[in-house]
This record gives sequence, structure tokens and C-alpha cells, in this order.
Amino acid sequence: MFENLTERLNKVFTQLRRRGKLSEADVDAAMREVRLALLEADVHYSVVKDFIARVRQRGIGAEVSRALNPAQQVIKIVNEELIATLGQPDRLNLTGPKPRIIMLVGLQGSGKTTAAGKLARFLRSQGERVLLVAADPYRPAAVQQLETIGKRLDVPVHAEPGIAPPELSARAREKAHIGGFSVLILDTAGRSQLDDALMNELQAITRRIDPCEVLLVVDAMTGQEAVNIAEGFRQSVPLTGLMLTKMDGDARGGAAISIRAVTSVPIKFLGTGESLEALEAYDPGRLSSRILGMGDMLGLIERAEAAFDEKAAREQAEKMMSGEFTLQDFADQLRQMRRMGPIGQLLEMMPGGMGQMARSIDPRDAEQQLKMTEAIINSMTPVERRNPKLLNASRRRRIALGSGTVVQDVNRLMKQYQEAQRLFKTLRKSGMRGMPRLFG
Repeated sequence: MFENLTERLNKVFTQLRRRGKLSEADVDAAMREVRLALLEADVHYSVVKDFIARVRQRGIGAEVSRALNPAQQVIKIVNEELIATLGQPDRLNLTGPKPRIIMLVGLQGSGKTTAAGKLARFLRSQGERVLLVAADPYRPAAVQQLETIGKRLDVPVHAEPGIAPPELSARAREKAHIGGFSVLILDTAGRSQLDDALMNELQAITRRIDPCEVLLVVDAMTGQEAVNIAEGFRQSVPLTGLMLTKMDGDARGGAAISIRAVTSVPIKFLGTGESLEALEAYDPGRLSSRILGMGDMLGLIERAEAAFDEKAAREQAEKMMSGEFTLQDFADQLRQMRRMGPIGQLLEMMPGGMGQMARSIDPRDAEQQLKMTEAIINSMTPVERRNPKLLNASRRRRIALGSGTVVQDVNRLMKQYQEAQRLFKTLRKSGMRGMPRLFG
């Protein structure tokens, strides 16, 4: 989402690094470019104004003029002030008697039902027993959609057609209490726009069940309209937090920067894709690093830990370092890597020079290459995957035909595989001395 903003800011930082000392005019020129970049990213004008004023005041002060590397000091200030603008992390309040009730509200199309499933999966991974409640009787197939998600997650869904949402919510709370559920997630109805009927119903539900969290689900791709929506809900419902969905979209992304500063409602979760795994607890420091092109290694590690089986990963690593890994091992690693998320998101999370190099790659090309590689390996027999030396010309023609590729693609993959084998064998013989050069 922040690709254009990141690119603009990195150009500004590159210009700053070319100057040994920074004058007040240099800082002012940089701040003008940063201001334009933020406005183009659809950040609220009042947030931009306050942000630039704070950075400029610090940028022309002693902490920069006395610094050994003034440009790096300015970048550090931008990062710190961006984190301050994004607000402090705020975790879910899951205290008090069980079941703890989380009520999701929002307009139609914001992704509430999917967000309910993502949140259920997230909380279950934290050891909670979760009950989902289908409290949207108006949108066609809303109940069926939540029930489908519940089946995928193996999480029960409470639904009672014909019962008004406030009464349905009260019954669901009683069911959760009797059934020993620790968390109840309520998927409420939305409307195409803010109206009295929607707010009255949400207020009635709130009075009946007294939720510990009321989370507004907002589509981040709506830009500044997301800020207006949050303001509208905050005036009628006791909002405790925000869930920003579609953070993987191609919009300008300014809502994520503006919404906390304008509404004072904390962001608690970011939806980063369509899959039920694509939910991140909000961390302003990590988000700021990604916006500024510094990557997010912690996020990358967390995704890897969730996607990879630790024992299997250790065994595969040992095979790779011995140079004895097979194409079956290679295919297993590709599948696990793809479970971490879209390749474009993973590239954005890579830091420093690795991140800059990765961002020069078209994510669509990389994704297509991964799919093609997987298709080629899947077209091989198990024996061929374990012993690639068997792949003569006729076998390669059969594999190309079965994977929808050409023989040259199969040959290219085999060459890459053989080069990887040689590389890891060489590294092992050299005692890993070549490793720093790979990542330097």
C-alpha cells in the first residue's frame, strides 16, 4: 500500500545523504518534498501540517547540526515523529468475566465478516475458546458466509434467523457462558452509509451485552473517507479500537497514518490480505519502518514462524547445507514460503540494501515464477524429484507438457537447482565464510 510513498521519501533521503552538512534551507527543501509525498498519499492535511512542523523544528536544531551524520539524524527524527503520529500500540482488553465480548461494527463492504474470522483465528492461536455470532440478518448470505468461515476454522457459529440482533446477541452471550467460551465475537450488520437506523441498532446491542471491545472495521483503501467514517461511528458508539482492512491494496494508504491522530481511536489490527491468516497486531514502529523503506524483519520472522514447522525447517536446513536436498525438499520449502503471504508483501518487509534490491523486482513476475517452478516440480514423479539425475530429454519434454511450460523452463530450473547445490556445498567446506558476502 505504501509503495509510492516509500519511493518518494527514499528519494528525499537520498538527496539528504549527498550533503555532508545540512543547512536550514536543505531541511526546508526536504520538508517540502516530504509534505508533498504525504499529501499525495492521502494523509490528512492537518496531520501533515503538525508532522512537518515537529520534524522541521527538530531538524534545524542542535541534535542535527552537531551530529556526525546529519542526514541519518533527520531520517531518525522522521521515523520517531511518524511513530508518534501513528500512535502507541494498544492491545485487546480481554479482562473481566467470561465470555469477553468483542463487537465488530462498520459499513457494508468494509470486510467485517472476514475480519471476524481472522480475529477468531488469531485469538484461538492465543489459547482462547471462541464463539462467532452472525448478527447481520439483512445482507444476503451474510450468515452463510460466517458459517463457511467457522467451518474452515473449526470455530462454532451462533445464528438464529428471524431474531432481532439485540436479542440474538443476548442469547449468544448466554450460550457462550454456559458452553465455557472465553471470547464471543459479534459480526453486526452494516449499511451502505451512516444512518440513524444502523446506529440505533448498534446502540441497542451495546446496551444489552456491554461488550469489552467495540472495534470499527474500516477499509483502508477508502482514504480520507475512512477518517470520516470513524468520526461518524465514534459519535454514536463507544469505539475502543480500529481494524484497518485491505492494507495490501494499491491505494495511497494515508488513512493508516491519519486515522489515529484525527479520531484518537487506537488502531489494534491490520488486515494484510484475503486469507484468514492475514491479520497483524498493530505496531507503529514496524509500520513506520515499512513506510520509510527500512523493512520489517520482526514481521517477516513472525510470518516464517507461523508458516514453517520448526523441526521440518531444521531438517531441511541441514539437508541444504550438506548439498543433499532434493527437488521434493525444494517444493516443500516453496509451499511453506507461499504460506507466509504474497511475495510482494514479503519483499516490502526486507530491510536495507536487500529491501531496495527486492523492491526493484516486479512482485507479479516473482509470484508467476514461483507458480511455474511449483508446477514443473509437481509434474515430476516422486522418484524424479528424489533423483533429478534421471531427467533425460524425453522426461523433460513430458514434464514441460504436464506443467504448461517449455523444455527451456525445465532446463533453467534444473540449472538453478544444480547451482544451489554447488553453492551450499562450497559454503559448508569453507566453514560458512562466504555467507556475509551473500547478504552484504
